[in-house]
Amino acid sequence: MLDSLKAFWHILLHSFKNLLPIIAVVAFFQAVIIRQVPDDLGMILFGLGVVVLGVALFLQGLEMGIFPIGKNLSNAFAKKGSLLLLLTFGFCLGFAAVVAEPALIAVADQAQQISEGRVSATVLRLIVALSVGAVVALGIMRIVFGHPIHWYLISGYVLVVMITFFAPAEIVGLAYDSGGVTTNIVTVPLIAALGIGLAASIKGRSTLSDGFGLVALAVMVPMITVQLYGVLVYSFGEADAQLAGTMLNASHASAAVETPAAAPPAFWLSMVLDLLKMLRDVAPIILVILFFQYVVIRRPIAHLAKVIVGFVLVILGLYAFVVGLKLGLFPIGRSMAEQLVALDYHGYLYLFAFAIGFGTTMAEPALIAIGQKAQEAARGRLSGTVIRLLVAVGVAIGITIGVHRIITGDSIHFYIMAGYTLVILLTWLAPSYIIALAFDLGGVTTSEVTVPLVTALGIGLATHIEGRNVLIDGFGLIAFASIFPIVTVMLYAIFIELGTRLQRKRAPPEPNASR
Repeated sequence: MLDSLKAFWHILLHSFKNLLPIIAVVAFFQAVIIRQVPDDLGMILFGLGVVVLGVALFLQGLEMGIFPIGKNLSNAFAKKGSLLLLLTFGFCLGFAAVVAEPALIAVADQAQQISEGRVSATVLRLIVALSVGAVVALGIMRIVFGHPIHWYLISGYVLVVMITFFAPAEIVGLAYDSGGVTTNIVTVPLIAALGIGLAASIKGRSTLSDGFGLVALAVMVPMITVQLYGVLVYSFGEADAQLAGTMLNASHASAAVETPAAAPPAFWLSMVLDLLKMLRDVAPIILVILFFQYVVIRRPIAHLAKVIVGFVLVILGLYAFVVGLKLGLFPIGRSMAEQLVALDYHGYLYLFAFAIGFGTTMAEPALIAIGQKAQEAARGRLSGTVIRLLVAVGVAIGITIGVHRIITGDSIHFYIMAGYTLVILLTWLAPSYIIALAFDLGGVTTSEVTVPLVTALGIGLATHIEGRNVLIDGFGLIAFASIFPIVTVMLYAIFIELGTRLQRKRAPPEPNASR
């Protein structure tokens, strides 16, 4: 018991260190640039403390529940030898994980409101969930047959770029954002555990180059299907541009993140409702796991009590994390975005975009978990801390470029096509062991911390900058946050590989052992 408490204390300290970049960014902009003490400072600090506790509980729960059961299911299906069962499980898990995803629901509702009903929120969610289910099954088949993932990714993103060229402007940013929000704080570790466990259980497969990649495919395919849906929706005329009144106003943005302060009964009621929503979001995943475990495989879950505690900790951690964000981070993030736009100096916006992109990514629980697993799979070739820094820098660069696009009013088509053309080129050049991981990391960046802040930033900028269309310009920042981490991680691997080759060439020849 004492050892467990010590381990949790270390995780708690680690979680606090992960949140320090966000605290530093907020403190710097408030003290140096805005020069104003935020309202409800005590509540904000309390909320940040709750975030730290939530991340720690979540990580502990992952190790106890989600990772073990994901690996055990993979091993059981591999031993059973039924590819059909394995593909069915992958499809059901992918669909269940996404159809109730809160970030996808929020983006779909925003799209329906902003498009004045032309884009259906329900249809959009079903398209994305079916796409993810199908592509998780496809990714499992890739691992089973040992196909190199770069062929899937290169051909897929070539198709993405081609469709982007023809897709209507109203749907492009939304399509890329829809792909980004499919990967959340629970589904990323579970899907990653499925791939890693399956690769570990099949002889001749590498956990690093074969085990990763499911998350990358889950991000890519919805970009294709949603753009095709947009071509169909907008094929009979342009969407109305009367968006100023129907846009996400401050009231719409604040509805999802309202700080419950006034009435204690309302506060506690909202807390209970949030917990029930969290259970609703996780319930489809749990039902799929229980069905396949007890009905299909017909085996009891090993160490059931420990797995149950792990899932409870994941739910409580995720709940505390979201509540902490509502109390601490979202209110100050909204007010700072409005104040920076009011300063009428774009340099501050660029600096804030870069800093908040870096800070939020460093605090992403899913990225922390995947970074640790990648370090274990790489066996010394990669460091979890280096991975997180590379991804954070990539997100910061991507969001800054995306903010520049909104400020200038440039077409998102050219930015997206150029970005993924660069990704395709680097995929040809990068060492094979890094490709699947790099694309997975691009999907991990769009989780519970980054998505709400980045979406609010994009919509806020498009709302306050004259001449911008929120449906066309407000969405798309999440896409930039997904592209550039892939670039930074693959560039790092390419440079490390080149450095290793140069060292080998310069190294003096070894003396002959016979002398």
